[in-house]
Amino acid sequence: MAHKYPLTNKANQFCRDAMSGKVVACLQVRQACQRHLDDLVKEKDSAYPYRFDKKKCEDFLEFNHLMPHIKGKWAGTKITLEPWQCFSFGVPFGWVRKSDRTRRFTEVFLLIPRKNGKSVEGAVVGLFMFSADGEKGAEVFSAAGSEAQAYEVFRPAWLMAQKESNFRNYYDVELMGTGKNPGNIYSLSTGSRFETVIGKPGDGASPHCWIQDEFHESKTAESYDTGKTGMGARVQPMMWVISTAGTNTAYPCYALQKRVEKILSGELVNDNLFGVIFTIDKDDDWTDPAVWKKANPNYDVSVSERFLMGQLKTALQDKTKQNIIKCKHLNVWSNAGSAWMNMVEWDKCYDPNITLESFHGSPAYIGLDLASKIDIAAKMYLFKKGEDYYLFSRYWLPESRTFGEDMTHYAGWVHEGFIEATSGSRIDIEAIQDTIKQDAKDFSLSGSENGGGEICNDPWNAQQLITNLIGEGIACVEVPQTVSMLSEPMKEIEAIVKAGKLHHDGSPVTYWMISNICCRVDKKDNIFPFKEGEENKIDGGVAFITAMSRAMYDKGNEVSIYETRGVITFD
Repeated sequence: MAHKYPLTNKANQFCRDAMSGKVVACLQVRQACQRHLDDLVKEKDSAYPYRFDKKKCEDFLEFNHLMPHIKGKWAGTKITLEPWQCFSFGVPFGWVRKSDRTRRFTEVFLLIPRKNGKSVEGAVVGLFMFSADGEKGAEVFSAAGSEAQAYEVFRPAWLMAQKESNFRNYYDVELMGTGKNPGNIYSLSTGSRFETVIGKPGDGASPHCWIQDEFHESKTAESYDTGKTGMGARVQPMMWVISTAGTNTAYPCYALQKRVEKILSGELVNDNLFGVIFTIDKDDDWTDPAVWKKANPNYDVSVSERFLMGQLKTALQDKTKQNIIKCKHLNVWSNAGSAWMNMVEWDKCYDPNITLESFHGSPAYIGLDLASKIDIAAKMYLFKKGEDYYLFSRYWLPESRTFGEDMTHYAGWVHEGFIEATSGSRIDIEAIQDTIKQDAKDFSLSGSENGGGEICNDPWNAQQLITNLIGEGIACVEVPQTVSMLSEPMKEIEAIVKAGKLHHDGSPVTYWMISNICCRVDKKDNIFPFKEGEENKIDGGVAFITAMSRAMYDKGNEVSIYETRGVITFD
């Protein structure tokens, strides 16, 4: 006997298969599946406000099967959905409010690697919302930072409509432009339209559907926010963010992903946001071909095994290509093509159970980077216990630097407490000095020759601050920013991260700065940190390396070979 809702059942079966291990899936996919399965149980409770309407889900999925592929080996044939697509794209259309049967999910976040068919599905979402969702005068937008990117979703939608005369006739659709230069899509009978939005959008739109494609490329959340705030007049609008991972964790896509991860894990509750993230797990060996199936749900369907294994081979042969290949094909965020740190391993070192207060009385190696008084100042606390290291961070920023379209990540971090904003347009060095005086009371900063910690700083910055601290009896060590001084601590940090011997506070600012660090390698295999682009700050990472240059030689209570009090310098 045929099932009444075969495609919806296919979506539900994907969830069960992912949870049983029959389908290889990463943690976030399993969490998304479990969330759906749990909600299917909850809907039986009369007090639960939502229910899953299989027919609504099936209507959207069947609509897919009426649309044609427009390029590649399947061009001209009808779309056939894979189980993961039935789940990721179909389930958000099925969940409704019991009170009025309007949609539960008003926002969808899908992180899917390249070549897995996300733009084609985004095009179908747009066409469905434009024509078949029952919304009169629907406004549907394909939004992106560039014209080329906006058309990655819109052009396939236009070509599908062009090739499918039954669709055009049924919904009274008129196409503007040509296949080479597609214009807007209109419905003469309903007044609905589907078009692109490029760059900075205006505020006049009233979107029924806003498709934010490749959000990882957006420096600001302006386009996303315009779409969200414009939906207020619609009864059941949908915001679709469909992207791959990117190369800058300060951009708003990364913050949205982190919010979705918290929703999937249960740390946050948001009944109106649906999310699925296809990536690899933190403990996975990315060089293992088997784990690539986790991140690529269309493995050997739209993206061939031969192609992906070719990319893996390239990454193994050329270290400079590793991070960008992991970014685009495994959805592992990376801030530079030749980045220093493996950020998957860095993430594993986050320890939510450590507190700075628990180290009161211990020797502290405090790295300072105060090179700029008009940008971020960093102070990194490093402690050593046995073979393990513990890292805490503190950052300052002039309040004026939190304004402007390129500074939204700073404003967000200030709001969340990860950066302290000082009044005016310059860093208040005296305020930082006062915090260090308090540090001298809380921790041991008597100098390594006395079994204590030290202030570790670049000799080219904050000379007056260091002079004042020495006057307070606080030991300060000048660490020149040279290959001979920084290479070994950088290698030590790499080693302890890989071995799981580092425990850090999980600051997103530190994550961003560490991921921004690239390294040059000389003929003697020494390494040295640098950044690619002025906007990619590395201050906290450099302060950490500077602190490590001293902490790694800490022998507990043994007397140091350095017997000079005050400032210690190295040739």
